[in-house]
Amino acid sequence: MYQPKKFKKEDPSFIFKFIQEHPFATFVLQGEQLLATHIPVLVEGSPEDFRLYGHIANHNEQYQYLKDGAEALLIFKGPDGYVSSSWYQEKDISTWDYSAVHVNVKLKLQSRKELEDSLDHLIAHFEKQQENPLLYKELPRQMVEDHLPLITGFWCEPVRIQAVAKLHQNYGEKDVQSVVEHLKDREDSCPLAKDIEKEHE
Repeated sequence: MYQPKKFKKEDPSFIFKFIQEHPFATFVLQGEQLLATHIPVLVEGSPEDFRLYGHIANHNEQYQYLKDGAEALLIFKGPDGYVSSSWYQEKDISTWDYSAVHVNVKLKLQSRKELEDSLDHLIAHFEKQQENPLLYKELPRQMVEDHLPLITGFWCEPVRIQAVAKLHQNYGEKDVQSVVEHLKDREDSCPLAKDIEKEHE
């Protein structure tokens, strides 16, 4: 990951919370060529000591390369957006603000019981805000039995963690405020505006 010093993030709490808030990851694995899949990945543990877990379909091209000890890369991405130099007080170069966390991991395949527990936690995590949540244990058992042989779960033990948040740290207060206001005018960029505001609190 490219990490200019002024944008580099090393605080374990920032990284842990970032993964929690942006769980839809890009899962990159080396096959005959680099292979990538977009999957939800959850984290468990503490900011200082955590592991991650997810699963893929067995008909996914990555499946044949899922092995204990295999190395993979998980990419978690936050809001991003184009920032026009026309928003600054003086002429400058346009840029792109973004945040991301990369976690290089070693894989360990899950047992059937571990996979079921992971699916239980995964569904509970995303269903908890639904008006009428449908939990994993409430699904028809035969449906579950038919589905489990079609997927493979895995643990991800971090071996290297890198994080970056490029959020206009090197600009003056008036320029930052202008960027925030212009981003808020674009509905798709409002989350990025909030990240910039938080960085400059």
